Amino acid sequence: MNYARPLAELIAELERLPGVGPKSAQRLAYHLLRVPNAEAERLADSIKAAKSALRFCERCQNISEHQLCPICSDPKRDPSKICVVAEPKDIQALERINEYHGLYHVLHGLMSPMDGIGPDQLKIKELLARFDSQLEEVILALNPTIEGDATSLYLARLLKPLGCKVTRLAHGMPVGGELDYADSATLLSALEYRREV
Repeated sequence: MNYARPLAELIAELERLPGVGPKSAQRLAYHLLRVPNAEAERLADSIKAAKSALRFCERCQNISEHQLCPICSDPKRDPSKICVVAEPKDIQALERINEYHGLYHVLHGLMSPMDGIGPDQLKIKELLARFDSQLEEVILALNPTIEGDATSLYLARLLKPLGCKVTRLAHGMPVGGELDYADSATLLSALEYRREV
């Protein structure tokens, strides 16, 4: 397409965002050109402010304004449990159910050899540095994908010799789901992780 250079550059930058393809980038760019200048400047200012004010928590690698995030700073959290997640957004999903009151650790990705992501690109060393006598359980709350399974197996082999219990979230049939609509991987997982009634 023959876009004006500034528009082409904006579309190219938007395309680099995760989940944004060429058509979405084009739609977003045209939308940003149509909004009032004040609204576009607020968006730009919000991005700049977030980039300059936010960092990773020194303990769990979550996003934080301070050295420690609010969860790591909370004395009411149970230090005997660490729930390992792939991304900071996963913490928000678990916090929404208000059932888990331990600590977290964010890996910032999953192992994916095809994409050149191995253990050294993840925050695994930082997780190992957190082991102490208080730690009783590490919960692996990683997505049930090939990458999530590979990362979970790697972490389990690494963590079990350190003397704490290593568990993984169960997966299977969703509440209200129907068997005939479930895919085979979900059914297999539901059968494998069945429990006594």
